[in-house]
Amino acid sequence: MNSTPRPDAGSGESTPVLHELAVELVEAGKRARLPYIAAAADVSDPSPICDPDGTPYAETLFKWFDPKLDYWNDRTFALRSGFVHAARICSEPFYFDGKALKSWRPNRALDVFNDNAEYEIYGVTGAIVCPCYMPFGVIGAITWVTNDPIPDIEATFVEHAPSLHLKTLKFLSTHRETASQNKLTEIVDLTRREVQCLKWAALGKTDSEISKIVGVSVPTVRFHLTNASRKLGVTGRAQAVRVATNMGYIGRGAQ
Repeated sequence: MNSTPRPDAGSGESTPVLHELAVELVEAGKRARLPYIAAAADVSDPSPICDPDGTPYAETLFKWFDPKLDYWNDRTFALRSGFVHAARICSEPFYFDGKALKSWRPNRALDVFNDNAEYEIYGVTGAIVCPCYMPFGVIGAITWVTNDPIPDIEATFVEHAPSLHLKTLKFLSTHRETASQNKLTEIVDLTRREVQCLKWAALGKTDSEISKIVGVSVPTVRFHLTNASRKLGVTGRAQAVRVATNMGYIGRGAQ
């Protein structure tokens, strides 16, 4: 087994509350006949979620049926896993019936994904995946799986997905707050004009173009963009636009 760097003190160590929530995840999976768990606090970051001793939960509580699959030590796993890819395009819980990914309703994103997906399932015969979309664009996910036949995974999903989804939100949100090194020192409160300038900047408009659209001077546009960047804790309009979008200030096509 490859060695995995342990988190530094104070930068991600598990709390008692987090550990209790981790135990609940395991028990909930057993009730749903999905005893194996894969958890990612951030699908863009392979760092594992660790227990109070600094050991990855994937090596302790979150068992996997294939002992040779050390996915938490594989830094490319998130790029190859179909379940993780699907969590990037579907924010609601979904399930795997051995052939395709489905949800509680017709889901065009999953349909398109199933039509084009070429992913390995590593012997999984059934699964429930609960994505967790968090502030600043962070996407986490917890997957409960089995390698044994489940007669009716759809019924299992209907019965257990709401509870599993809530447990996912609680666990990953608690972990994020415990481990986050990017804590805001104050509440970000952008003004209407700052948001307006950011929205036009997101659409590729120059300062001069924004000034004409909004009806203020170019220096005033720059003042609003600079002020917004300062509040968001970033430097430059590109970073300000990205963070403001992740925080919900800028919607697609909004003006």
